[in-house]
Amino acid sequence: MQTVILVIHLLLALGLIAVILVQRSEGGGLGIGGNSGGGGGGFGVMSSRGAANLLTRTTAILAGAFMITSIILALQSNSHTKPASILEQAPASAPAVTEPAEDTGPAAPTR
Repeated sequence: MQTVILVIHLLLALGLIAVILVQRSEGGGLGIGGNSGGGGGGFGVMSSRGAANLLTRTTAILAGAFMITSIILALQSNSHTKPASILEQAPASAPAVTEPAEDTGPAAPTR
């Protein structure tokens, strides 16, 4: 299930990139439409304002779907059984520390 949502998430990301790049920015950018030549300009059926409204609405829908899939993926990744704290990862009991044996002095050199 997580793989399906991840693929949808990636397709939404690519769709968002494409729709945003197609939109006309204030400086012109990669915008579609515009007046090529004289007269009415554009694509015949859709005016430039209609195309802008369609692209804006499409961007909003894609962005909303992208946010929803982001939240779903975050919740799914958090649902794995992991310890809540680093203290729960510590071993249950520490090994006992033994006292060193009494020091009898320097050891005799071995030859």
